[in-house]
Amino acid sequence: MSDPPPPRVRVTGPPRRRADAVRSAGTREIDAETALGEVFMRSLLREQLMLAVRVLVALALTLGLLPLAFHVFPELGDVRVGPLPLAWLLLGVLTYPWLLLLGWFYLRRAEGHERDFADLVGTVLPDEDAGS
Repeated sequence: MSDPPPPRVRVTGPPRRRADAVRSAGTREIDAETALGEVFMRSLLREQLMLAVRVLVALALTLGLLPLAFHVFPELGDVRVGPLPLAWLLLGVLTYPWLLLLGWFYLRRAEGHERDFADLVGTVLPDEDAGS
């Protein structure tokens, strides 16, 4: 005869911790929307906005001005790099690595800002429960 099947186990997900147990004092300030929490959030949002503006300016000054350069200097349309026209090389080949590089830079800096923010919130307002 066969062995009896193992007992059924109900899987509901990973064990959950209480939200209060993992929140620091700084996070509670932000959640409570106090003046200090607003200052913290405003500083993070300002940093993220300035990063986005810098990346968009870099994009506009590089890829955005290419059509203008070809319009102002029509002789660029006749320049060839190997078998490819310069316009094809710039707009069709080099654009994508540049976009990937800008995206990588933005992501790394945005994550860095968030890490710095989390460190700031954790160190400026240490958890009151940590001493007990």
